[in-house]
Amino acid sequence: MAEHSTLDYFRYRIRRDTSGTLAWFGANWREHRWFKYGTILVGLGLAGLIAAWALLARDLPDVETLLEYETPLPTVVRGGDGEIVHSYARERRVQLQYADFPVQLVEAYLAAEDRTFFSHGGVDLTGTANAVFDYASKMGSGERAVGGSTITQQVAKNLLLSDEYSVTRKLKEMILARRIEDALTKREILELYLNEIPLGRRSFGVQAAARAYFDKDVGDLDLNEMAFLAILPKAPERYGRERFRDMAIERRNFVLDQMVANDFITASAASAAKAKDLGLVEQRVERSADAGYFLEEVRRQLIEKFGETAEDGANSVYAGGLWVRTSLDTELQDAARDALRAQLLSYQGNRGFSGPVATLNPDNGDLIGQLRSSNISVNYEDWRVGVVMEGGSSPMIAFTDGETHSLLGAPNSLNSGDVVAAVEASGGYRLRAVPEVSGAFLAQNPQTGRILAMQGGFDSRLGSFNRATQALRQPGSTIKPFVYATGLDHGLTPASEIPDQTYCFYQGANLGEKCFRNFGGGGGGVHTMRWGLEQSRNLMTVHIAMDAGMPNVIKTFENMNIGSYEPYPAFALGAGDTTVEKMVNAYSALVNWGRINQPSVIDYVQDRRGKVIWRADNRDCTGCNMAEWDGQPMPRFGAKGRQAMDPRTAYQTVHMLEGVVTRGTAVRLRSLDMPLFGKTGTTTGPTNAWFVGGSPQIVAGMYVGFDQPRNLGGWVQGGNTAAPIFKRFVEASKDRWEGDEFIAPAGVRMVRVDRRSGKRVFDGTPSDDPKAAVIWEAFKPDTEPPRSTRQDQIAAKRNEILEQIRRGRAAQQRTVARSAPRVEPQTDFVEEQGGIY
Repeated sequence: MAEHSTLDYFRYRIRRDTSGTLAWFGANWREHRWFKYGTILVGLGLAGLIAAWALLARDLPDVETLLEYETPLPTVVRGGDGEIVHSYARERRVQLQYADFPVQLVEAYLAAEDRTFFSHGGVDLTGTANAVFDYASKMGSGERAVGGSTITQQVAKNLLLSDEYSVTRKLKEMILARRIEDALTKREILELYLNEIPLGRRSFGVQAAARAYFDKDVGDLDLNEMAFLAILPKAPERYGRERFRDMAIERRNFVLDQMVANDFITASAASAAKAKDLGLVEQRVERSADAGYFLEEVRRQLIEKFGETAEDGANSVYAGGLWVRTSLDTELQDAARDALRAQLLSYQGNRGFSGPVATLNPDNGDLIGQLRSSNISVNYEDWRVGVVMEGGSSPMIAFTDGETHSLLGAPNSLNSGDVVAAVEASGGYRLRAVPEVSGAFLAQNPQTGRILAMQGGFDSRLGSFNRATQALRQPGSTIKPFVYATGLDHGLTPASEIPDQTYCFYQGANLGEKCFRNFGGGGGGVHTMRWGLEQSRNLMTVHIAMDAGMPNVIKTFENMNIGSYEPYPAFALGAGDTTVEKMVNAYSALVNWGRINQPSVIDYVQDRRGKVIWRADNRDCTGCNMAEWDGQPMPRFGAKGRQAMDPRTAYQTVHMLEGVVTRGTAVRLRSLDMPLFGKTGTTTGPTNAWFVGGSPQIVAGMYVGFDQPRNLGGWVQGGNTAAPIFKRFVEASKDRWEGDEFIAPAGVRMVRVDRRSGKRVFDGTPSDDPKAAVIWEAFKPDTEPPRSTRQDQIAAKRNEILEQIRRGRAAQQRTVARSAPRVEPQTDFVEEQGGIY
């Protein structure tokens, strides 16, 4: 009953007070005009504020996304040894946890940006009022007012809004700041801020800035350096410049004073810090291995797999913070680069200046600025790339740093805007000729397919076109081993006798008869398959291809991933287009007993937390992750790659190709004194000079030729132009070549044969002499030459005796013709059925 009475009492009071208020409001509304209009204005104002709030807050980003926000991080690339060789970054960024930030660094930012950070709720009313007053005082002047933003508001602006300068953006910023304070802790907000704040020199976050300005990690910064970093949010692109040095020191000292005022540091510590200079380091290019073609191929593959920017996914190349392990071997890469360059420069010789490497348009404005933005440069000895400012009889050259010098001894053909290479000389700079001829080099591990080195031209800074993977060239005679391998698979052996004679065939009414000839002409007789490959005989190759069947030859090319061609004999001599990468991979399969791997430059990719998200070697290893050993043999990976050729055929081909180095067209490599195999190649013209070969551990391929194919000169051959590149490569990396012999697979019989005839012998011993009469030859079971019969020996001896008789009679006849007749003793030869004695 009492409860009911209390409820009735409150209802009565509400009705009474409400009716009294309404009566008062109604009386004033009727009697006082100012009250009526004032009420209307207040109501409109409140309605406007509510509408504006609703309008601004309606499409604001969800602050909950900050709970899962990932700082955009660059991709870090490591070489095969695990050392960092490059990073793909458009901005300098490094993500740290809150605990990684030094306390004094945090305090420096609080003193400079937001001293009440730990007490406000996202918006500092005093700072906002000052900003409003400053904005009103500068309205119409063109000056930008102070922001008055708290650290939370800056997080909202940097991560959720744009940098638009407007009242609307400021209001949105304040709304979001309040929401952020409800969603995140103060430490989480500071962590986002210190990792994301733009601080100049393309650096975002304090760790990246510490590296950019002082070449230190944040944990190694001194107090004066921390205070300097804290001044950068106000003007990140100003305080790091030399001409604003005094302004930067003044602002830094102000921050130190604020730290003292907030009891963060002592006055004496501040005085000691003020006494120090800024100590800024010069801006430097990020450390990177000189492997531009290789690294660009890695970047291309990563973008294809994961995307380029954050919009493409969480693991994008320029935002995902990937850690990439590559197959790059920096020692071999340097050797490959230097070997190819040396040969290109040697070919260039005394041909003189071959023209500019690029041309800029003077009508487009500042030539130095154009050169700077073109990123054209060269990393060779003391060469520098510059742009011709003035042509004619007194040319001037300018470089990206703004220096301008006289260009000495330059041809009159130079024009303003030509980009050239030059070296410093007495009184100015002299031109250097970047070789017009180009080429490519690629080295691979034959057992795994991992590409160890890649050089796609003279210098990737002069152009990104990668001739090792993108240039389609005719391989010439380097394709012959796969023709011979097809012959081995279709009944021939290395000792089979092949005619070295003209081969003609009818191509139809329209094309008529086609005849093939050897390089340099000549030919005749019948020789072993081994000799034909060692001496690179075109006619023997065509005979083998036609006997084995051109469709079968083409199928071999396809199985080895060289290319897909029509079954015409010209393709057996290398008329089809392919790349250095494909040829090296095919030769690697020969070394790998016919098992071909996919060429790879990336071993595996980890996300920012270290989880492997992709790997090249995807073989399964059953039992490798057992909790406990089960006592059985150690689990092992299955075979890698695809079996594309009979292992025995592959070894037989490699064994013959060792003879190419020992006594064939690549004999100049014999002086390296290690087991090597390989094949030279020269295309019609000649337009391309090739060599592909190597050891059981490293296989390399290279070519030299003009980008727009034209005659290299009649003297050019693969043996004298491409093989020297390989020789320089090996000599520069001799410690990496183990000198192991090529190992034969099961099912290969090593038999002693006569090197010239291919016949089996029993009374000779193979030696290291490259021209030894007796050698070891590789045969498949039941294909080795049969044991010589007694009749074979008798016939051979009979022929030898008859030849001696013929020579003796010829000599006797010449003697008789010159002098008086005289009686000569007769020589008797006894021939018996059982042999010649």
